[in-house]
This record gives sequence, C-alpha cells and structure tokens, in this order.
Amino acid sequence: MYKIGFIGAGNMGGALITAACKSTGADQVVITDYDPAKAKELAEKLGCAAVDNNDDLVRQAEYIVFAVKPNVIRSVAGGIADTLKACLKEGQKKTVVTIAAGIAVSVIKGCIDCDVPVIRIMPNTPAMVGQGMILLTCDQNAPDEISEEQFAEFQSLIAAAGEFERIPEAMMDLTTGVSSCAPAFVYMFIEALADGAVQVGVPRAQAMRLAAKTVLGSAAMVLETGEHPGALKDAVCSPGGSTIVGVTTLEQYGFRNAAAQAIIKSTERNLELGK
Repeated sequence: MYKIGFIGAGNMGGALITAACKSTGADQVVITDYDPAKAKELAEKLGCAAVDNNDDLVRQAEYIVFAVKPNVIRSVAGGIADTLKACLKEGQKKTVVTIAAGIAVSVIKGCIDCDVPVIRIMPNTPAMVGQGMILLTCDQNAPDEISEEQFAEFQSLIAAAGEFERIPEAMMDLTTGVSSCAPAFVYMFIEALADGAVQVGVPRAQAMRLAAKTVLGSAAMVLETGEHPGALKDAVCSPGGSTIVGVTTLEQYGFRNAAAQAIIKSTERNLELGK
C-alpha cells in the first residue's frame, strides 16, 4: 500500500508528485495518467511507481489526489466510485483530495457516492520549485469532517511544495485568482520588465534575471517588513526622480486597474467552473 497516489501527471500534478517524492519518499508514491507513457516517464525520473489505470491506483493508495482539470473531474471521480466503495468495505483507509478549480467538495462527494473524507486544495505553479502557496479546505457543509491531524498529515505528505493556508470552502473560489492564477500575471510582468530593459540596451538574459530577482526581492520586502506596498513604493520614489516617472507612466497606462481586473475576472471564471 502506497501512502499517496495521484490521478493526473500534468504540470500541476507533476509539481505535487515531485513534492510528495521529496517529502514522503518516492517509495510511498504511486501515479497514473490518461497517457500511461507520461506517468511511467515521470515515475522513472522520480523513482516512484506508476500504474496503468485509476482503479489500480485507488486500490493501492491511502490518499487519492485528483490532479485533473475541472471539465473531467466529475467523470474521473465517478469512474473510481465502485472501486473506492469496495476498498472501504474491505476496511481500507482512504482520503480523497481534489485540486479542481471551482468544483465544491459536495460535487466530488456526489460523484463518488460513498462516505470518505474529501480535502480540497488549490496549489499554484511555484510549487514546482518548492515556493508554492497551497490553499486547503474541506466541505463547508461538514466542517468537522477532516480533523486537524488529517490536515497535518496530508500537508506533511507534500510539504516540499511550499506553504499552506487553511481557509473556509466559501473563500476557495474567491482566493484562487490571487494565489493560483496570479503567477501567470507575475510572469507577464517580469517578461514586460525585461522587454523594456532590452529595448534600452540590456542583454536579454541579464534583463530577465534582473527583472525576476527584483520581483522576488520586492515580494520578500512586503512579507518580511509587514509594510504596506504603497509605503514601500513611496520609499523608492525620490522627488523628481526616475522612479516616480515610471510609477506615473504605469498609472497612465492603467497598470493598477488592469491587475485588479485580471483577479476579478479570473475569480468570476472560477465561480462559473463550478456551475
């Protein structure tokens, strides 16, 4: 019996699988994917096990992670329901984990149609390098279903992915935009900063490194000082200097509103995915 199994070995699933192999040990991890060759290739790279189908994984893993897209989560969950029920009847201990955006725990429970604890998480891509922000929750209709010990055990299984934050399920779709979608926006910002530097004569590789390190350091300043970002921004802006010119240029082109609207629209889409 493996401690944790992953159905889905794509980008996000792969990041969590890698974290699990580091945190729990590759010998405690089993994976599968709709493309068996992809799962086997990743398993060989990490040293974990791969199986050919979802039912085999369910039989062999205690924690079963649905690392699939929202548009297929219902069919995947329903597809393993009979096997999951059979395992429970045999006395096996099982916990289901889902990462599908917009899909409530109650929906997953309806698909698997059996009495098994369900943890809902929302990671982000920085988990690939151990710097992820992973949100965790449980069924808002049964807040005591997952014990503190269960949450702690699951977090320990993928601890290498980054930091964890527990939230009420009602907040999950509202926070996904700023935690899981926003890395894409930050990557765009880094790319844009580098493009500007290249335009004024900085070599591309150097421009990208300087932009990325500057964003990383600036984020650390916000977290470690506890200062409001506006105050930190003001501290960089000397009267009549180059920084305030850059700030007013960003405002002129709608930077702040564009960033806020990106989060708002992403959140609206997350809510739509659950319908």
